[in-house]
Amino acid sequence: MTKNTHDSDVAFIKALAELLNENDLTELQVKRDYAEDDSLNVRVSRKPAQQVVAAAAPQAVAAAPAAAPVAAAPAAAASAADPSSDPGAVTSPMVGTVYTAPEPGAAAFIAVGAQVSEGDTLLIVEAMKTMNHIPAPRSGTIKRILVEDGAAVEFGAPLVILE
Repeated sequence: MTKNTHDSDVAFIKALAELLNENDLTELQVKRDYAEDDSLNVRVSRKPAQQVVAAAAPQAVAAAPAAAPVAAAPAAAASAADPSSDPGAVTSPMVGTVYTAPEPGAAAFIAVGAQVSEGDTLLIVEAMKTMNHIPAPRSGTIKRILVEDGAAVEFGAPLVILE
């Protein structure tokens, strides 16, 4: 590998790290092929902020005095804290940017309380300049919308709770 290739690889890796931070991603993996026997495989990752928040929350709850209403709500709090564990969660099939409407200024595809049929478009996730429609996996009612228009999402991130 020549010195110029090495310098360009370092610049490429720095650009990937900046992309990771700018889009609030936790991991990014890219493979560059130079020649038949020469390639660069890079994986840039960081610890997601959600893990830190989740670890801090139980300490605050444990320090608070237990009251009857608080004791009755742990199951509801657990599902609210981790929407991905909800059986009605619709998750992102890819990393990208989520859009709630077909174009800027248009009405959103869904709203809380709206009825949807299997196959209806819930959201759009843009990945690599491609607009990917996220269909409803089954018919139901939109219970919660967990993402904002224009937000970055990761693979497996919960988008919507469908009841």
